[in-house]
Amino acid sequence: MREREFWQLLEEVFGRSYGRTLSHDQQLTALEGMTVVEALSKGVEPRVIWNVLCDQMEIPDSKRWGKDHNAPPMPPREL
Repeated sequence: MREREFWQLLEEVFGRSYGRTLSHDQQLTALEGMTVVEALSKGVEPRVIWNVLCDQMEIPDSKRWGKDHNAPPMPPREL
């Protein structure tokens, strides 16, 4: 997933305003409390961030990829 695709999905799944707010304010516990914007700036893969955000916001796989995206969810990370 490219960063451009990440932002498109964010807007499609969460809406433009709410998605942008989430990207700046929502701390992602699985990513050491970073926000989306912070994680992207640190070089975390957009697909990883997307899955972490959707998991945390309880977005089911059936809705997290939007209508024009066919990417399957990533397998869960083993701790």
